[in-house]
Amino acid sequence: MALSAENPAAHLLIFARYPELGRVKSRLAAGIGPEAALAVYRELLAHTRAATDNLPVHKTVWLAERPQQPDAEPELWPGYQHLLQHPGELGAKMMTAFSHAFAAGAQSAVIIGTDCPGITQALLEQAFEALHTHELVIGPAEDGGYYLLGMKEVYADLFAGKSWSTNAVLPHTLADADRLNLRVQLLPMLRDVDDAADLAAWRAALRG
Repeated sequence: MALSAENPAAHLLIFARYPELGRVKSRLAAGIGPEAALAVYRELLAHTRAATDNLPVHKTVWLAERPQQPDAEPELWPGYQHLLQHPGELGAKMMTAFSHAFAAGAQSAVIIGTDCPGITQALLEQAFEALHTHELVIGPAEDGGYYLLGMKEVYADLFAGKSWSTNAVLPHTLADADRLNLRVQLLPMLRDVDDAADLAAWRAALRG
């Protein structure tokens, strides 16, 4: 079943940061410097915007923090709802974002970050389509985590007891889903850009 135009029952949640020097991509900055890391992050933001802009769903940008500079752009992306992330660990932040979406009337919700250059509109459409027949959709990342998570209701166990930013996240999440008897659709595995090696791999892929 195709997504309808501006489907209010489908929500896309985007975790992002304001593009400010010294406040983004710290692991990448350690390898290439903060100025270059900021430029890469702006590139990743632009890619994520291009992949999501024409997706016919409700879109919310969940910002990690307010901008430090008083002259910062008032909105990260015009036309997207903007909210601040819940304090605490990543699991709590994501569960709050999902809970907010379902309280607002969502019947399906998908969350992504802004670090994956392999994200496309077609892939996001595939994720929402999968939720017509599965309780859970996951985009596995090469580092053992995931670049996308989608569900039709909040499953609190998926956000508890995880060692975030480690290669245990994906297997533990899949184990939880199996224990809860959730039907899971896996998307293609992609690579986030977190450090200099990831950036080099991305650039090499672009060169073909």
